[in-house]
Amino acid sequence: MKRAVFFDRDGIVNIRIVGDYVKKIEEFIFIEDFFELFSIVKKLGYLAILVTNQQGIGKGLMTSNDLERVHNYMDEKLQERTNYKFDAIYFCPDLAKSGSKRRKPNPGMFNEAIEHFGIDAANSWTIGDSITDIEAGKKIGTKTILVGLHLKNDLADYIFPSIKEVKQFFENMENSKE
Repeated sequence: MKRAVFFDRDGIVNIRIVGDYVKKIEEFIFIEDFFELFSIVKKLGYLAILVTNQQGIGKGLMTSNDLERVHNYMDEKLQERTNYKFDAIYFCPDLAKSGSKRRKPNPGMFNEAIEHFGIDAANSWTIGDSITDIEAGKKIGTKTILVGLHLKNDLADYIFPSIKEVKQFFENMENSKE
């Protein structure tokens, strides 16, 4: 079975726009340390799976075509900078109140990826910047990393203040294999 790292998007891959949504390419700004983290994850042999709630679509603030343009741009830049891109992108456009099985903290998007790729969840990771990311990762049995200075949570396996520390954590994993 394959191993994967399930990445949340806003706040992990790119800078989160507080109180708004990334609706177009011009609003998508990478977190610089993500490029190195992404390279390390891929070199360690993990699938890189993006799982992202995108209720801006459900609210009518953007379309799925707008989101696809943003994700195509993201993958192009990742390919240019790291020679890798996401193995798959899963998004949920449903509103928070919808009760959707796909919307985090529910594990629907994760389960779709696990089934499609034959992923071993117990040897996989979930990296996110909100408790809902961690809850979804725990529901499917991954190890979890919560990113954020202000966050305290007993559910997360690891908490790091920024992507830079997550990168160092995975670098140490890589070095211990050598």
